[in-house]
Amino acid sequence: MTFATLGLIEPLLRALEALGYQTPTPVQAQAIPAVLAGRDLMAAAQTGTGKTAGFAVPLLQLLTMEGPKVTANSVRALILCPTRELAEQVHASVAQYAEHLPLTTYAVYGGVSINPQMMKLRKGVDVLVATPGRLIDLFRQNALKLNQLQTLVLDEADRMLDLGFSEELANIYRMLPKKRQTLLFSATFSDDIRLLAGQMLIDPLSIEVSPRNVAANTVKQWVVPVDKKRKAELFVHLMRKGKWKQVLVFAKTRNGVDAMVDKLQGLGINADGIHGDKPQATRQRALDRFKASEVQILVATDVAARGLDIEDLPMVVNFDLPIVAEDYIHRIGRTGRAGNTGEAISLVCADEVNMLSAIEMLTRQTLTRKMEQDFEPEHRVPDTDASGQVVKKPKKPKKPKTSGGGGKRNLGKWVESGEVAAEPSIKPVRKVPVFNTGPRKKK
Repeated sequence: MTFATLGLIEPLLRALEALGYQTPTPVQAQAIPAVLAGRDLMAAAQTGTGKTAGFAVPLLQLLTMEGPKVTANSVRALILCPTRELAEQVHASVAQYAEHLPLTTYAVYGGVSINPQMMKLRKGVDVLVATPGRLIDLFRQNALKLNQLQTLVLDEADRMLDLGFSEELANIYRMLPKKRQTLLFSATFSDDIRLLAGQMLIDPLSIEVSPRNVAANTVKQWVVPVDKKRKAELFVHLMRKGKWKQVLVFAKTRNGVDAMVDKLQGLGINADGIHGDKPQATRQRALDRFKASEVQILVATDVAARGLDIEDLPMVVNFDLPIVAEDYIHRIGRTGRAGNTGEAISLVCADEVNMLSAIEMLTRQTLTRKMEQDFEPEHRVPDTDASGQVVKKPKKPKKPKTSGGGGKRNLGKWVESGEVAAEPSIKPVRKVPVFNTGPRKKK
């Protein structure tokens, strides 16, 4: 199969050829004809398999072949992304695909001045890539109209809910014309997202080119148990031992990112960090320097877990495990892309065992553990497996305590010999937007 057999027009074929795209990936082969046919679509595929081209290329063809010219302050297609970095990444790809087409493209997001964005929208834009918050700001200031919208794309909708964009998505949904095409693309689809899709899409075609929530098999994964206080020391040891040249490191908090960068720089290691508190220009500069190999270690929060595409990135390290298990798949998906191989190492301490268990249950695999000499943890990391169970050593039965003077007896909590103490299951509560589910016209 070739891109030509999918019915793409010559200007798009020329752009794809210049980018080195030779044959469609599985998700592209299924999605492109469906989008061209005007179907609503929900597509899940492993990260790094070409989802962006799967929706952007046919979308550009539809805009070129049909519909009126875009009017002032209007857009004809809207692509929503959860983060600024992903919005920039998606827009860069869309602009490359549209190089030989008479279409305009633009990206808007927070963290930068809104005035240049308002000026750019005055003449209208065919394809707008946006983060939810900035899109609403522009709409409320009358800098953006959505009455000409033909197609809505939600890229990484699960992440948008994780980041608390549920209310924004509900507001955006109310702004949109009822007659439109809607496409949902992501590497993972939770049950909440499937419910969301059922509310927003009409008779959607569902595409799953790989099992749900499975990490790419091009990435070698393993875990190194360690005490929390020695994580930074272990990371430096592994980096020097393995002579790592370029590493993307994920930390749980913004303070954690800053502390890690300060420590590495204090050791003379070329490191930089990105997180939500940094200005967009600073974040983009750090990413550009990392991509150009001017920075050896880039430490980031999950702001970089999606959309960051670095050619031949060899290594991802989870300094902290993610709170949301699905983010693990997106994190390690920054390596092993486009057929290349990569490695993903997680430094895990005892109080992260529940997160490790959730990841193994989600990915349906038990991660290999490798103990590093001289870094064996004092606080043992309990064994886990893909069933989601945390295996603990059985406790000895406790003798009941009695109190004199006829008072109440405190019998404590009993654990019979051979039993495993139940581990509380805590699932993060995520608010799902509720939309008006009344009928809307199909394009």
